[in-house]
Amino acid sequence: MAGRGGRLKLALVLAGIYLLLAVLFGALGAVLWADMKAAEREAFLAIMIPRIELSILIILMAWAVLGMIVHAIYRAYVLAPLALREQALVMVNANPGLRLQELGAAEIRTLAQVVNALAEQRESLQRDVEDRIREAKSSIEEERNRLAALMSELTQSVVVCNLEGRILLYNNRARLQFRALSEGDPAAAGLIGLGRSIFAILERNLITHALENIQQRLTRGSQQPVANFVTTSRAGQLIRVQMAAVMGAARGGEVEAEESGGRAIAGYILMLDNITRNMEMESQRDELLQSLTEGSRASLGIVRAAVENLRDYPDMDAVQRDRFVGIIREEVGTMSQRLDRTATEFSEALMARWPLEDMLGEDLIEAARRHIEQKLTLATKIEAVAEGLWIKVDSFSLLQGLTYLASRLLDEYDIREIRFRLEPAGRLAYIDLLWSGAVMGSQTLLSWEIDPMNVAGVNSPLSLREVIDRHGGEIWFEREKASHISFIRLLVPAAAPKKAIEAATLLRAESRPEYYDFDLFRQNEASQALDDRLLSEMTYTVFDTETTGLEPSAGDEIIQIGATRIVNGRLLKSENIDQIVDPRRSLRPEGIPIHGITEDMVSGQPTIGQVLPAFHAFCGDTVLVAHNAAFDMRFLQLKEASTGICFRQPVLDTLLLSAVIHPNQESHKLEAICARLGINVIGRHTALGDAIVTGEVFLKMIPLLAEMGIRTLREAREAAERTYYARVKY
Repeated sequence: MAGRGGRLKLALVLAGIYLLLAVLFGALGAVLWADMKAAEREAFLAIMIPRIELSILIILMAWAVLGMIVHAIYRAYVLAPLALREQALVMVNANPGLRLQELGAAEIRTLAQVVNALAEQRESLQRDVEDRIREAKSSIEEERNRLAALMSELTQSVVVCNLEGRILLYNNRARLQFRALSEGDPAAAGLIGLGRSIFAILERNLITHALENIQQRLTRGSQQPVANFVTTSRAGQLIRVQMAAVMGAARGGEVEAEESGGRAIAGYILMLDNITRNMEMESQRDELLQSLTEGSRASLGIVRAAVENLRDYPDMDAVQRDRFVGIIREEVGTMSQRLDRTATEFSEALMARWPLEDMLGEDLIEAARRHIEQKLTLATKIEAVAEGLWIKVDSFSLLQGLTYLASRLLDEYDIREIRFRLEPAGRLAYIDLLWSGAVMGSQTLLSWEIDPMNVAGVNSPLSLREVIDRHGGEIWFEREKASHISFIRLLVPAAAPKKAIEAATLLRAESRPEYYDFDLFRQNEASQALDDRLLSEMTYTVFDTETTGLEPSAGDEIIQIGATRIVNGRLLKSENIDQIVDPRRSLRPEGIPIHGITEDMVSGQPTIGQVLPAFHAFCGDTVLVAHNAAFDMRFLQLKEASTGICFRQPVLDTLLLSAVIHPNQESHKLEAICARLGINVIGRHTALGDAIVTGEVFLKMIPLLAEMGIRTLREAREAAERTYYARVKY
């Protein structure tokens, strides 16, 4: 069936033909009537008047047959070429695998066959060209993948920006760190992303000043200048930032570039470290040292006074002497307790001199068992390991130390089995190596500590004592007399448990997330108005909502928001929002089978008032894109009064754009558009799934719109507003 415009054209054509026939037959009848004599006219009327109904019926039937013929001709020679033209544009610009349907007259069907044959040849040539290009780009892609893997796995937070402060690259560690820094401020959670401004996170003046310092050092001939500064996050946490310049080719006429050896600064790398904990530890250390100093000074004064009294009065009575000795004993005990407490509370700070990693204790014990069994062929077992206990260790050197101890026990005492025990001890944790039988002396363990570690013929540059000191721990030998079990105990610092949210995020993250796009280095913010920007150069937020029903004005509410971003012509699926919302009302039973969200799933989730600030921040400085956007925007507009969140960004609707591109197609549903454009539909009727599909559709539409002369945001919006579907209101 033709579209609305096609039906109107057909009606106008038929009306014109009918009017022309009526005029022609009317003129012919008038001429014949004027030429007849009176008797002829009376005879004609006598014949026709009784048969007037039959004559009208014959005329109407003739007109109907004529209309059917015209309609068939119109479909075969007008509508069929229009539909084939739309399919051909899709085939050329969006879906090379599409083939024209054989519609219309025989001549047009033959033409469609020829076009399909040419399309086969074209696709074959394209595949050949793509293979050649793929081969030529293989080395570049390999380097790019290495960079992506490196950046993804780095434990240092890294962000790369261009000179305008737009984020070009960030790694997974930076994403997690900024998410942690934004706790308590949901609007800040989505501020990091490709194409976003770093100035929304860090102070502009600090970055500008650091860039000026780097430029001055380049001018003085420094080869690798860096700048450092400390700033605070919105939540008040301290961030230490190290900045290094990204150098590019010099631009003509730039004095700075000439002075820096023909190169200019194209951007900068920021390496960020949250030093809040370090500063807290420094403050804690100062307080502990001050408390230790002040307390010890008072105790030493009391002890000195007691000692002087004992020295000056040697003939004092026994009761008085015992009293002074008790004072000395009490003060020395107090000093000892104070020293022990200080050492215990600051054991973690003592370890800051050597970089230690947080490790799950179970993993360390399992690694030690494998290492000992492989290197020494000594049987191992687990006595007891505390579940979920995290420790802060240099795993490589500690594994060497544990294997070394097992080796010495095997060589000197011929033990047959080693058992492991790991338990918490306040801010510390202890690792026990247990065995039955032989008893060793303290002097033996002391000699092992200072001897070079040699395991299976491999010498280590460290001694066991150096490994223990590196961890700020201790080591000693004990024996359980009742069970005749001997063990060597090592004390190591415990670490804070990892947050469940971070672990869940890491599980969901892709191993090679799309967190880099160096093409943005060439992008420059134009001074022209947003409406005059090219569609291919803009940044978009593609979103979708799932709701309790289809009547926003009648009380239906949002129960899920999903969104992703398009930057530099790429759909960044890993930069997304996927949030279920508690609507504070019952769900409609008929909607649950469609969106799959149940009452239990929304219970306890954030309300729309809590979710919208984060979504608004995620959408900042972008154009909104949705399918049937009027529906989703109406829900957002109805929340402006209660939340104070207003969405003032331009909005593009893929439903309206489909009507612009394919006015002669019957359906503009998302599934129908995907079928036309060759897009696989995955995750329908979930907010994030629909947003991703809509984003893929929109990217396919941009070249089709350009083929029609619609290249800017203004042109796309004006074309969409002229479609019939733009009149739909909610």
